[in-house]
Amino acid sequence: MEDFGTQVVPVIPRLRRYARALTGGHLIADDLVQDTLERAWTKRHLWREGSDLRAWMFTVMHNVYVNQVRARIADAVTPLDVEALNIPVRDNAADMLEVADIDVALRKLPDDQREVLLLVALEQLSYGETAAVLGIPVGTVMSRLFRARERVRVLLGDAPVAAQATQTALKVIK
Repeated sequence: MEDFGTQVVPVIPRLRRYARALTGGHLIADDLVQDTLERAWTKRHLWREGSDLRAWMFTVMHNVYVNQVRARIADAVTPLDVEALNIPVRDNAADMLEVADIDVALRKLPDDQREVLLLVALEQLSYGETAAVLGIPVGTVMSRLFRARERVRVLLGDAPVAAQATQTALKVIK
């Protein structure tokens, strides 16, 4: 049996990337990764050798993140306003603005849709792996992913005009 710690080390960069995308800030993301690694280490006996360690670690991170969000809601902590920090713009300002727009669009998604979108698009997990990480059916992954992609398209102004018009023209029928 290979040492658990040596198997975890190659997964850490992917955990950091997912945590950063999930939380929106590198300091909070680093804390989330640290908490995830700590939890995984204490619960390493629950990991089945031979199974996908990466998916198991994402599951641990998801659970830690959900616990942290619940604790934040209970504590009513005000998040740091990153836009008020006056961060200098680099030479590739257009690219940075596009990335900032995508980040803003991701922040406007509900947590359940953002998690699915990040696991499938950013971390390239399969629908089955994403379902296992989040503890939901594959069909739910597919519908959340569809809704997340459509919402991001609308928020970025990339949705076809007909799709935008349809969304605003829907009426409730009793």
